Amino acid sequence: MSGPDVNLVLRSTRVVTPEGTRPAAVAVEGGTIDAVLPYDTEAPAGARLEDFGDDVLLPGLVDTHVHVNDPGRTEWEGFWTATRAAAAGGITTLLDMPLNSLPPTTTVGNLHTKQQVAAPKAHVDTGFWGGAIPSNVKDLRPLYEAGVFGFKCFLSPSGVEEFPELDQEQLARSMAEIAGFGGLLIVHAEDPHHLADAPQRPGPAYADFLASRPRDAENTAIEGLIAHAKRLNARVHVLHLSSSDALPLIAAAKREGVRVTVESCPHFLTLTAEEVPDGATEFKCCPPIREAANQDALWAGLADGTIDCIVSDHSPCTTDLKTPDFASAWGGISSLQLGLPAIWTEARRRGHSLDDVARWMSAAPAALAGLTRKGAIEAGRDADFAVLAPDATFTVDPAELFHRNQVTAYAGKTLHGVVRSSWLRGVRIASDGVLAEPTGRLLERDH
Repeated sequence: MSGPDVNLVLRSTRVVTPEGTRPAAVAVEGGTIDAVLPYDTEAPAGARLEDFGDDVLLPGLVDTHVHVNDPGRTEWEGFWTATRAAAAGGITTLLDMPLNSLPPTTTVGNLHTKQQVAAPKAHVDTGFWGGAIPSNVKDLRPLYEAGVFGFKCFLSPSGVEEFPELDQEQLARSMAEIAGFGGLLIVHAEDPHHLADAPQRPGPAYADFLASRPRDAENTAIEGLIAHAKRLNARVHVLHLSSSDALPLIAAAKREGVRVTVESCPHFLTLTAEEVPDGATEFKCCPPIREAANQDALWAGLADGTIDCIVSDHSPCTTDLKTPDFASAWGGISSLQLGLPAIWTEARRRGHSLDDVARWMSAAPAALAGLTRKGAIEAGRDADFAVLAPDATFTVDPAELFHRNQVTAYAGKTLHGVVRSSWLRGVRIASDGVLAEPTGRLLERDH
């Protein structure tokens, strides 16, 4: 066994490492992984041994797309409730989106306000994206120097007036500024002109809502984004891809060396338009959940590496905002606690492994954000883990979820994969749905 200061050894017959899944003993010293050793290595004197049997030891998940809405819209969500849900779901690191909170994270002062609110409430490690809006180009570099992980913008209306979208000229200006200091721009890519031209029929019919957010809106926006990124040699990331039609564009851009990465979300990969009941606006999000054939193509994009990662886009609201009218209901899926079992349920059905899931939901999001201590079970990384019983099942009961408003599109679904416990820097922070006191740290980008 490695060094005399090892104070914790975690053992499982199935440890998911960058080299594959194998029986192993993971030695932890001072909150850091000291070594990944053969399964039967004897623990040193004084070290605590935790043996998980055949439950799988995964790297703690990294969710780089969470709307915590705190402060300002805390009746929607908050750092206390969101990070508890994350911990219960095997997520040990999250990045908070810059909007839906008041204030939005568009100035250094606003960032500090959010950090002060988050610090005592964070059950998991928490970092922050900055926002790029038409009026704050001058604030981008100071925000980056203050530690945000990059900048989010919208190309169509965001749904909240304090976070306006960028037109093409503003997008180019912000992208050039961010590229100038080596930052990352993450983009809600829907073209406003295609949205304006789409049929707008309010009411409870999901088919009408789907028609109002056509694939062309995503495809056109992504095509324009790639063109700007290529011209400026900028690093860009496409948020919550739902249109599989854009995959060939993205794959071609990657082959050409354009610095573009892409995420999708559990709801696009596990839910389909065909199953959404009329009036069931817990399924509403923008861009929308599309048809089963589109979902198959998204999975193919994950398998071939065109799509880099899977993150939640947890975007909750109060129950009353989920009116039965798809046009007026708040758009957002609440899934923070359920992403791992939802994706594992579908991944196993499609012949993928937990190695794949760990790559998509831990290693790749960590790499996207530059979180070099997160995302893998290997020496030198933080001792962040999720312990999963992959063959156990449960039926989703919204009342048992930890996010603030118990609304979710997954209600009543039976999922594979029960998260037995979560560990943050060698400390168990969740165990069979029981949460420890908050020990999460506020993260800043590695300077």
